[in-house]
Amino acid sequence: MEKGLTQVYTGNGKGKTTAALGLALRALGHGMKVLMIQFMKGKTGYGEQEAAARYAPNLTIIRAGREAFVSKANPDPLDVKLAQEGFSIAKKAVQNKEHDIIILDEINVAIDFGLIPLSDLLHLLDTKPSGVELILTGRNARPEILEKADLVTEMVEQKHYYKNGVSARKGIEI
Repeated sequence: MEKGLTQVYTGNGKGKTTAALGLALRALGHGMKVLMIQFMKGKTGYGEQEAAARYAPNLTIIRAGREAFVSKANPDPLDVKLAQEGFSIAKKAVQNKEHDIIILDEINVAIDFGLIPLSDLLHLLDTKPSGVELILTGRNARPEILEKADLVTEMVEQKHYYKNGVSARKGIEI
């Protein structure tokens, strides 16, 4: 990729990870390599993880979290450790330029919860090589991140079936 940009998908509406995966699918169709690091998603069985393992040799998904609730007020040291390990992988991947697109899924939430320092992500944005497209997802993206991004899309919830008791569905939310 000649000029990689930084994209942010944020907001309270559904579709941030889905938008990033749609972009990944398009890139895969053009023979590009994509790395997705999922922060705060330690659970296995997400459809994108299964699809990558079966059908997408150029899509690598790494989970950087555990299957547990993360307390924003008092995060468990293990959650901090896992998020920082995932971010370390991301930094190396960005600098090595082995992938055309790197998706940091739920990175904004990891920043918001204090698992990763904002300054670390801002440094990554400032030092990102031009040939790497960087996608950041998650609610509560900080203004400093939005300012550095080339594209910002905010998902706004108008209506959601969760409020009617519909839980996460296989193939749709997981």
